[in-house]
Amino acid sequence: MTDNVAEQLWTRAKRTLGPLSALPNVLNAAGPPLLFGLRLWASVCLAFYVAFWLELDNAYWVGTSAAIVCQPQLGASLRKGWFRVIGTVIGAIMIVVLTGFFPQNRVGFLGGLALWGGLCAFAATLLRNYASYAAALAGYTAAIIAADTLGATGGASPEVFMLAIWRASEICIGIVCAGLVLALTDLGGAQRQLAGSFAALAAEITGRFAGMLARAGPELPDTQPERRELARRVIALDSTIDQAIGESSQLRYHSPTLQNALHGLFIAIVGWARTAIHLRQLSDFTARQGAETILRDFPPELQSAPDSAALIGWTADPIGMRRLCEGAIQRLLALPADTPSLRLLADQTAKALAGILYVLDGIALLLDVPGRSLPGPGVTKTLSTVVFGQNRGFRLSVPDFLPAFVNAARAFATISAVALFWVVTAWPNGAFAIVFAAIVVLLLSPRGDLAYGGAIAFALGSTVSVVCAAIIKFAVLPGLEEFPAFCGAIGLFLIPAGFAIAQSRQPTTIALFSAMGFNFLPLLAPSNQMIYDTSQFYNSALAIVAGCVVAPLAFVLLPPLSPALRVRRLLALSLRDLRRLVIDSVPPTPDDWDSRIYSRLAAMPDEAEPLQRAQLMAALSVGSEIIHLRHAVPELGLSSELEPVLDALAQGDYATAIVRLERLDCRLAALAESEPQSSITLRERARILVVHEALVQHRAYFEDEAPG
Repeated sequence: MTDNVAEQLWTRAKRTLGPLSALPNVLNAAGPPLLFGLRLWASVCLAFYVAFWLELDNAYWVGTSAAIVCQPQLGASLRKGWFRVIGTVIGAIMIVVLTGFFPQNRVGFLGGLALWGGLCAFAATLLRNYASYAAALAGYTAAIIAADTLGATGGASPEVFMLAIWRASEICIGIVCAGLVLALTDLGGAQRQLAGSFAALAAEITGRFAGMLARAGPELPDTQPERRELARRVIALDSTIDQAIGESSQLRYHSPTLQNALHGLFIAIVGWARTAIHLRQLSDFTARQGAETILRDFPPELQSAPDSAALIGWTADPIGMRRLCEGAIQRLLALPADTPSLRLLADQTAKALAGILYVLDGIALLLDVPGRSLPGPGVTKTLSTVVFGQNRGFRLSVPDFLPAFVNAARAFATISAVALFWVVTAWPNGAFAIVFAAIVVLLLSPRGDLAYGGAIAFALGSTVSVVCAAIIKFAVLPGLEEFPAFCGAIGLFLIPAGFAIAQSRQPTTIALFSAMGFNFLPLLAPSNQMIYDTSQFYNSALAIVAGCVVAPLAFVLLPPLSPALRVRRLLALSLRDLRRLVIDSVPPTPDDWDSRIYSRLAAMPDEAEPLQRAQLMAALSVGSEIIHLRHAVPELGLSSELEPVLDALAQGDYATAIVRLERLDCRLAALAESEPQSSITLRERARILVVHEALVQHRAYFEDEAPG
């Protein structure tokens, strides 16, 4: 009886306290965003304190720089600050150079400024991550300095050199202040987070690969959607690597190891894809038999599901996991295969595991594992056999230059149009409109399809910041005199804005709240001796909003390339490069070819169809195997049999290429019967099998016309 009463009371208490019981979870979730809001506020306050102490003219650029550099992750903030310094210095130098070329020529100066903005938009599109940000910053820093040197309707000032030094100094002071606050309040965690991401992806790839082998036969699953999702997650690691490098000078020195780890994940996915494609071409019995043979040499530790328990081995003992992979690779390469089909399965599995070796090297570096060392000569030879060469500083290359040209034209046209409007109307704040039009266009152009939505969100955020800045400036600040009170007043806005930025996950909401936080300070324009001029405030606000509104209009009038057009170009460019590869006297290295096609896989829009992604993967496979064949077949004395194959591929002659591939395969088969090292010819026959299957499966693509 007593137990029942107690149970009823406990049930009622849980119902009553139900909402309160979730409070700890809510506080835990809100903790990091709130902490970032406080860091943002502290960074801006410190920046303003230094600016007021030095009695700088435009202190708001110091605070704005601190706000822009401040990021939720320490590594991202430090890395962004470093590249912001680079971009600021380049922009300041360029505006001095422009003034030297066009000292009394208003049209030439403004035209040069617009051209410089276009060049920076071009570079920002080609570069990645924070290097892209530095290129964009170099463009609009020049506009910021130019806005202070121009007269009522344009024309450079002879004081541009000193103004460039002052503006660059103000921006750098803000960067240093933000970096100092973040370094003192954030211990950083990007390094261990990156190691965990590498381990999770490697474990998932090997586990799903082994699961596919275990189900080979009539129940063979279609793993293409899984590989596509994993490839998307691998691509996203590129920015995380930059964040980790920002936290550690040691990682910056060893950054090629991290890029090779990224490449290793791509290699593993490609090896998995080629194995899956070949298994689908076999009969159920042959596929099952071959998969069982491969699984016997596949380490059991790599076959487990990627749960938290399985990940412990990857991060706790990456050196031990590496030895397991090395042993498996050696066994697979030495497997006594008697058919090209089994040789293909063994080599592609070994290739996937070779990619995992690079991932484990990256994990060991990130976790600073004792005993970590470079691969020995035996391992180097093994990797050379599998992937034909070492990874040295792998980097994704430029997938297509046309989007960069489009973005450059848009930036040039936007800056020119706003400058022309300013000159014609003699608007006193027209230079400020040029600055913010340049900022939005240069920052958002590299985002492609997301640029227009981001520009709309930026314009809305700027409009909201006008209202908030007006309330703080004219309703709150006039009653305050001391600096701590001023800090408290701006904290009413900056802390919630920082919380919203850190809490946001969608690009448009991030752009919205970022615009609110960043544009608030130029609108507030605090100084040692505050000026409460409403007409000046609203003229500045109108210029900022007008500049931000022009940007979405620019993206409408000159939109980014459509997803369908981008997909067609990526496929056509890859096919063109493949046809050049087979006839070039000096073909690209395997690493160069891989980085070229991987960059196009990364640039594939989400709207791309699975078939189009498969075609790009087929081009990758054919190109890689052709590079191997061009290196190995001449050593076997069969150059005269390989050249007709290459000529047919270069001309897009599918039928002839198939016939000549089969002829080359027959010659290799005959050579193997009289050759003591038949495993060499069998491996080359396996490569021919990969090319043959890709050509048969994607005949329409390989027969298509490629652009010149």
